[in-house]
Amino acid sequence: MPVPQSRGLVSRSLLRENAYRAIRDAIVDGTLAPGERLNDGDLVTWLGVSRTPVREALARLEQAGLVRTKPGRYTIVSPLDVRAARDAQSVTAAMHELAVREALPNLSAAELDAMREANARFADALRRDDVDAAIAADDDFHGIPVTASANHAIRVVLEQFTPLLRRLERTRFSSLSGRGSVAQHERIIARCEAGDADGAAAATRANWQTLVPLLEAAFPDGGDTPSQTSAT
Repeated sequence: MPVPQSRGLVSRSLLRENAYRAIRDAIVDGTLAPGERLNDGDLVTWLGVSRTPVREALARLEQAGLVRTKPGRYTIVSPLDVRAARDAQSVTAAMHELAVREALPNLSAAELDAMREANARFADALRRDDVDAAIAADDDFHGIPVTASANHAIRVVLEQFTPLLRRLERTRFSSLSGRGSVAQHERIIARCEAGDADGAAAATRANWQTLVPLLEAAFPDGGDTPSQTSAT
């Protein structure tokens, strides 16, 4: 068949996605700090791409609440905001609860074993104080029922709101407060294995509710954390 006339569609999509993920991950892991200015030129040099995928990535990150932009003046990493974080926590908890409910009839023994393996990696990462590995293993654990639910809308919502919470969870998983999640994961697996949809959903909700005290500790005054760089 003739070569399609459209050019660059795949490569542009990949560049945009790669730029988005690289900037998002740098915000989540603290490489790009709350309040820090984001300069297009610096990002272009860092990522080795043109300005177009960088600007498209920044627009997407703004929709996700990770950056703030004032056209013609500045783009900054969003400060940690109490209302945004609480909204993200409640929505994320609800989506994971729904994912477990919808996934349970489809969860195979192999998927349950994969959840156990992810939780073992999670526990090991916590023992080693490896926050990045802990977050990756936690993502893998919760990602199994999300995938098994086959609900695209759940995945889209979580893709938008989870990064807001991961910024805070780096603090949680670097302290003893994260250790309780291992046992909570075990309860989720046990309820899934027993075919108890209500119990699995309740255990999942309880797991994500452990973020509430972290939010209260992070925002004792109920507002934004001070930005490190002025946006004025």
